[in-house]
Amino acid sequence: MAVAETFDLRKYCRETAQRAREASAELASLSGGTKIKFLRRAAELLRANHESLAEANAKDIAAAPGYGLTDAAIDRLRLTPKVVESMAVGLEEVAALPEPIGEVIESTIRPNGLAINKTRVPLGVVFFIYESRPNVTADAAAICVKSGNAVILRGGKEAIHSNLAIVELIAQAADESGLPEHAVQLVSTTDREAVGEFLRMPEYIDLAIPRGGEGLIRRVAEEARMPVIKHFTGNCHVYVDAAADLDIAERVVVNSKCQRLGTCNTAESLLVHRDVAAEFMPRIAKALGAHSIELRCDTRTRSLVPAAKAATEEDWGREYLAPIISIKIVDTLEEAIRHINRYGSKHTDAIITGNLTAARRFTTAVDSSAVMVNASTRFNDGFEFGLGAEIGISTDKFHARGPCGIKELTSYKYVVYGDGQVRG
Repeated sequence: MAVAETFDLRKYCRETAQRAREASAELASLSGGTKIKFLRRAAELLRANHESLAEANAKDIAAAPGYGLTDAAIDRLRLTPKVVESMAVGLEEVAALPEPIGEVIESTIRPNGLAINKTRVPLGVVFFIYESRPNVTADAAAICVKSGNAVILRGGKEAIHSNLAIVELIAQAADESGLPEHAVQLVSTTDREAVGEFLRMPEYIDLAIPRGGEGLIRRVAEEARMPVIKHFTGNCHVYVDAAADLDIAERVVVNSKCQRLGTCNTAESLLVHRDVAAEFMPRIAKALGAHSIELRCDTRTRSLVPAAKAATEEDWGREYLAPIISIKIVDTLEEAIRHINRYGSKHTDAIITGNLTAARRFTTAVDSSAVMVNASTRFNDGFEFGLGAEIGISTDKFHARGPCGIKELTSYKYVVYGDGQVRG
């Protein structure tokens, strides 16, 4: 009687990482034209196969309740025709970006005649761990390949069918375009131990990027033996200043909170200057109520909006990813800044004001990856910033901050040209 072969997880992970390292060596010198051809072909295949993608996605949606996913998480999981088209457009926009590899960032000529060029190069191999959002699969593949990096994709089990279908199309595009066979690989096992195996391979993997819940990101940050680009939470604020246009304030607050509940750049906290609170609080409570948003407020706000719930200390630092927002009245701009820097997550914060001095003070003092003036927090996004797509939004300060596009996945080397110089 034949005995089934035991799956060797460690061997599988090591071989996957080794293949990625080999592919990265080819990618580093691949022409920009080949990468463009790949990205455009991948976009064509996504559009042409939207029905098969929907069929694969339907399996994940059907299984989602069994994984305990919230409504917001299930929303992130959906591959609607609009999402598939957005994926294709993202690939095309990345293709249209200038070729980053080989760019001379700085150039100097020394007194001895040496020409010193600071030149952009790929990082090498990226291990990308993410949850729930299969559209991120295409974004990550596009950004990594365009920046000359091989990528190992490890999506969540809740999106396994969708991710497999997307990567199958990406592999077809790679084969047709002359890309290295293992430039983009999807981890096919859903075993959580695979993540730990990859995180212990700094000899093959140059960078780990976790994108998902705080638990996932903390695990990666603690276990990784290579650098990590991360953000733990997205507790984003909108501050309505004393000099705010209240029509703009209402529009921006509603969009920041309600346009999509389950994203890291959704507003979770609202601060309002006392000078406009009496007029603005009932107005914004009504507007948010129309979207079924629960209000958790300080005592002064509840005196103006009696139906609101009382906020706790915990609420000021929460990333809800749900129809809930915390609200507080502040006496000054400086109090708003202190509150944001204490409770915020250094992700995205906005000020609504007609006072340029206040805007400048806010943008200088608030320590976040993106600071908005009279605009929605939802704009902190690689696509909206013109990066084509993003592999994540970093709240780190080193090596990258904010939306991470192709340039954030590169490093540099010094290339020096001489004609026989020696050091005396």
